[in-house]
Parts: sequence; structure tokens; C-alpha cells
Amino acid sequence: MTTARLLRSDEPTTRLPRPRYSYGALLETSQRVCWRLEDVIGGRSLDFSRPFLPEALARTEALEGLSPDERRVLNQVRGHGYLCTFGIVEEFIVPFVLDHVRPRLDEGDERVRALLQFAGEEAKHIHLFRIFADMFRAGFATPCDVIGPADEIGRTVLSHHPLSVALAILQIEWMTQGHYVDAVHDDRGVDPLFRSLLKHHWLEEAQHAKLDTLMVEALAAGCHEDERERALDGYLDIGAFLDGGIGQQAELDAVALERAIGRRLPDEQRRAMIAQQRQAMRWTFLGSGMTHPEFLNTVERCLGLAARARVEAVAPMFT
Repeated sequence: MTTARLLRSDEPTTRLPRPRYSYGALLETSQRVCWRLEDVIGGRSLDFSRPFLPEALARTEALEGLSPDERRVLNQVRGHGYLCTFGIVEEFIVPFVLDHVRPRLDEGDERVRALLQFAGEEAKHIHLFRIFADMFRAGFATPCDVIGPADEIGRTVLSHHPLSVALAILQIEWMTQGHYVDAVHDDRGVDPLFRSLLKHHWLEEAQHAKLDTLMVEALAAGCHEDERERALDGYLDIGAFLDGGIGQQAELDAVALERAIGRRLPDEQRRAMIAQQRQAMRWTFLGSGMTHPEFLNTVERCLGLAARARVEAVAPMFT
């Protein structure tokens, strides 16, 4: 498996603009906003009379042939899949960050401490998502299957060049920022407990996006131009791989909805719903990150204007 690495002083580097972020400042902020699982849950339960995801992410209200209650159920199925997908993603982020920091563990500087905190917080998020998945299963009437297994997905992603993986993670980190700021923050209609999860996840991911920016900068500086071009190819390959999983999840969500509402959808309606929901998930998990200004700016800074143009040319597929 290809793993990330920190640069040695004798390795060839490409000079990049001065980093926008510092490990010390990000470590201080991470310690200040750090939360416990009890802060998120607070003794509450999921309210299944309300949607879980904002409509901007779920895109269930425009579906024809479903009653309002059925659209709410589909929204909740999507919410369950949203958390499970993030759990899968964060299971490969943790080993990647640890591989990146391992060569410098003996130094004990702010970079090491910040990256170890990054990995620890991602492990905490995985735990939180599993708690919510258990709460969901306890309150939802029927099973909801998800793609996996997570370790096989992680092995496929981590088999790519470290810069490819870092770019994919950076897209995901900025994606979570867009989700909360643009869709969740002002939506008081979603379940308060689910909203609390998304808020607390956002608080820590705000630091992770900046730490991963520093990782991308370090990895890109250690690559020759042709290697950076291949890394961009690998990043796009990871996106295509995840897009295949999204298509499978859309099919699984249709099955879960039919189980929950106790009826089989007409074939044409079912196909249309799966296509529409797949595109909604493509935006949620791919497009919203690929088009994030901070992600695109980092691609341009570290890989060049042509690399940014390639990402911008692909992004409309996922909007």
C-alpha cells in the first residue's frame, strides 16, 4: 500500500507560496473547539417525525409519486447513508494521517501534535457516527443497507499516490464545510439531534481542512511536475471509484425506502428516483467539494492552473 510521507531536507522540492496556515495556530484552535460525545447527544433521541438532511443535500421534495411522509422517510434513509459514508471515508483518513506523521514522531513539534490530534478527532467522529447508526437502527422500522466493506474501500483509495489521496481528502474536508455553512446552519426544520451532529462535525473539520491543505502543500513540493500530473490523475480515479459507490448506494436506498413504506415503486418511477437521487448524492459527496473555492485554490497553488482547469471541467458531472 502506498503511504504518505513527510519531506526530508535532501529531497528535491518545488518552491510554493508561503503557507496560509500554521500548525501551531491550528493546534490551538483544535484544542479550544474540541468536544465530547456527550456534548453532541446530550441525552436526546432522534426525532423520526422530522427530516434529517437539509433539502439542499437530500433533494427529495421534488420527487413525484411519493407522499410527504414517504419523502420524509427517504430523507431519513439518505441521512443514515450520509453518516455511514462519512464513517467509511474517515476510516481511511485516519491511517493516511498517521502514515504522514509517523516519520517525524520523535520530534514532538507542533506539526506532529496537530496531525495526531487530527487523527484522534477523526477516530472520534467514526465512533460518533456508529452511535448514530445504532440509534437510527433502533428507531427505524426496517434495515437500510450501505456500501462496503469499509476496509476494502480504504485499501483501494490508499493504493494511490499519497498526493492523490491527500487531494481527495482535502476535497472531502472542504465539502463538509460547505454542507454546514450553506445548507445546515440556517435550517431549523431538520431533526435537532442530527443537526447537532453536523454542527459538531463541522467545528473540528474546519481545522482538518486547513491541516490537510498543509499536507497537500508538503507532498506537492516533494514531487516533480510529471509526478504531480499523475497524482491529479489518481485523484480523479479516486473520484470515479467513489462515484461508482454512490451509484450502488442509490440502488440500496431505493430498496430501503420500499421496505420502509411497504410497497414496490412502479418501474419507471423507481428508475427516475434512483437517477435523481444518485445525482443528488454526487453533488453531496463529490461536486460540492470539487467546486469549493478553497479546494480549487489549493489545486492551483500546488499543481498549477492547468490542474485547476481539469478539475473544473470534470465538476459539472457532479452538480
